[in-house]
Amino acid sequence: MNKHWIISSVAAMAILGAASAPAFAASEDGLMDPRNQAYEQDHPDQYKSWKQTSESAEIEDALEHDPNMVIMWAGYGFAKDYNKARGHFYALDDVRQTLRTGGPTDAKSGPMPMACWSCKSPDVARIIDERGEDGYFDGKWARLGAEIANPIGCADCHDTRSENFKNGEPALALTRPYVERAFEAIGKKFEDQSRLDKQASVCAQCHVEYYFTGPTKAVKFPWDMGTQVGEMETYYDALNFKDWQHAVSKAPMLKAQHPGYETWRDGIHGKNGVVCVDCHMPKVTKEDGTVYTDHKVGNPLDRFEDTCANCHTQSKDQLQGIVSTRKAQVLNMKLTAEKQIVAAHFEAGAAWDAGATEEEMKPILMDIRHAQWRWDYAIASHGVHMHAPEVALEVLGTSVDKAADARTKLIRLLAKKGITEPVKIPDISTKEKAQAALGMNMDKMNADKKHFLETVVPEWEKEADAREAKY
Repeated sequence: MNKHWIISSVAAMAILGAASAPAFAASEDGLMDPRNQAYEQDHPDQYKSWKQTSESAEIEDALEHDPNMVIMWAGYGFAKDYNKARGHFYALDDVRQTLRTGGPTDAKSGPMPMACWSCKSPDVARIIDERGEDGYFDGKWARLGAEIANPIGCADCHDTRSENFKNGEPALALTRPYVERAFEAIGKKFEDQSRLDKQASVCAQCHVEYYFTGPTKAVKFPWDMGTQVGEMETYYDALNFKDWQHAVSKAPMLKAQHPGYETWRDGIHGKNGVVCVDCHMPKVTKEDGTVYTDHKVGNPLDRFEDTCANCHTQSKDQLQGIVSTRKAQVLNMKLTAEKQIVAAHFEAGAAWDAGATEEEMKPILMDIRHAQWRWDYAIASHGVHMHAPEVALEVLGTSVDKAADARTKLIRLLAKKGITEPVKIPDISTKEKAQAALGMNMDKMNADKKHFLETVVPEWEKEADAREAKY
């Protein structure tokens, strides 16, 4: 369990050293109000249930349970920590507290771009409305921290400025222009979609694969050739794109984000028109007969009668048993793929040390790249064992195959270089040992993060509070 320093609840993140923007007159007609509490009076049930996403308060680092992933992401931020997702209420706290965003001390420092805020707050849509996409994306993550003050909520998925929203019939909306372009690329223009498709599409604003591109590191979905794992792989390869170069193998790596939408589309629920809200945001009937959508996004099995039981005839225990079996199958294949890929990284490192040339290594590194991309695509897709277990198992199977191809080529290359003994893998049995094997200075990273949370974040919050007091 990895506990970080919790400085505040969900109040804002903003940016140290950024020049103050003009006050955002949220109360004026035509302008978006990003504050979730602004809609509590008109939509009390939805607001109350949204706020219950705060019940998932504990931070858990998945690297503690699977230190192989430290090696998989060597040289990349996810080797620092990989905290499991909490509720929407904590979206800002989570991105602020992760070691991946570093400990910026001013508007120009820190390792990450502005794009890292993109799924975390309705303030992102507000800023894009005010400044345009370049005005939002340009620069480092700490540039507009004081402007990003509200966690995922109402104005991310609804047109909160419409009369329908005020009258209790909230229209769904895509609030990021780059998402609109992505759906147009796959022939699913948002305004032409059915209501069911729109319900899935608003979730797809964040629960998707994406990457950062261009001079401003803007968000783009790699859907130009399709939304399946092989199609996106081909797209990235055609661009010669890489998220980073692996610190051990030197392979040009891809980091899958969380392709929940893509895997859902290919799974049994997606093919049968069962969308995200059916399982994660069910309708609730109150004692007075009124109905509202529960915004406590969570595990469908926790609300079995309102979710699974609407379609399935099995009992809750039966379905839980099926889900547990599928989860175990996916986990087993995940670990099988990891064993092969981790070995391939170290064997590639040994080949470089033995004098391998770039020409000799190129096909091997591409095999490693493809193997890990497929592994990551499957495991980064939250809930894939429920959404599309058959997709996860198939993709992980191809991951194992491609890693085996890389290792076969490496054995031959190493033998050619006079190395016939197995390559030794260091002790990576814990997260700490794996990070030490990579020479990561975790004490400094933790100290920098602590300083950031104790000094920078409070200044962001003061500036955000002052701005929002003028709304």
